[in-house]
Amino acid sequence: MIFQVSAGELSSEMLNISKKSASCFVNFSRLQQMTNIQAEIYQKNLEIELLRLEKDAADVIHPSFLAQKCNALQNMNNHLEAVLKEKRSLRQRLLKPMCQENLPIEAVYHRYMVHLLELAVTFIERLENHLETIRNIPHLDENLKKMSKALAQMDILVTETEELAENILKWQEQQKEVSSCIPKILAEENYLHKHDAIMPSLPFTSEVHIQTVNAK
Repeated sequence: MIFQVSAGELSSEMLNISKKSASCFVNFSRLQQMTNIQAEIYQKNLEIELLRLEKDAADVIHPSFLAQKCNALQNMNNHLEAVLKEKRSLRQRLLKPMCQENLPIEAVYHRYMVHLLELAVTFIERLENHLETIRNIPHLDENLKKMSKALAQMDILVTETEELAENILKWQEQQKEVSSCIPKILAEENYLHKHDAIMPSLPFTSEVHIQTVNAK
């Protein structure tokens, strides 16, 4: 339906068109906001990555670390210069045997020297064992074979010992049975001896007498 309007008034169709165009502008503005947010996120990610790189390379590029390294290099350079200045005296000291001489050590390092001497004494005490171990390394396989054979022999001996123990226990049980039977056997023998003593011996004497008469 179309309504005719006078000047200064709008039709319903024109209002609808304006509303549709307004929704299109709203979507466009939202899309622009999303694009801006994505760009901001990308920028933040770049900043985070730069911060990580700076953290990883801080010991190389940070001024404080560079200053510490420069000081260490300067101290080493000064020490090397002093060594080069005393090169002749140091060479003479190295050529001369340092026997029965005391080395000056600062007091700060005395406790470390005590610990070092303890380690040195322990190392010297165990040096022969360590050398013997090193010498036995080429014969390690042979020693392992010998140990395997010895273990096998030990297993055999253990088995034989167990069998022997079982036989001993059986023998002890048999001895107990025999010892329990001995009193019965002795009682029976005594009983038989008593009966033999009570029985008369006349028939034997008469036969002997008859045989002697016939012989006469």
